[in-house]
Amino acid sequence: MTPTSRIARTFAVLSRGLVALLVVVASLATWLALAARPAAAAGEAAAAGARLEPQFAGWALLAAALSTALATLGAGYAVGRVGSAAVGAIAEKPELFGRVLVLVGLAEGIAIYGLIVSILILNRIG
Repeated sequence: MTPTSRIARTFAVLSRGLVALLVVVASLATWLALAARPAAAAGEAAAAGARLEPQFAGWALLAAALSTALATLGAGYAVGRVGSAAVGAIAEKPELFGRVLVLVGLAEGIAIYGLIVSILILNRIG
């Protein structure tokens, strides 16, 4: 095994581990943000407009940021892979343009899902 392939393999393993860690942190932060209830004063019922505790608001902001970031990274990766395959397919058969365009659009939709999750989390805090 050459040193270059060993470095590439090590980098691939580390990047997959980092992505897995980010997904776990984002999931935990989202769970904490959505499970948090508005803080109530001692002995009082929670008011309708009560704010979240600051620690939960911080986790909620982290969850919103990570959901948008990871979804955007995933969408960029998907569009890169699908787009390169689409260009190759269109070069061979130009009549596939409509079908390929739909597949690239589906890959772009991943980023929109992450943005919607972020908006829902931010509405929960606000």
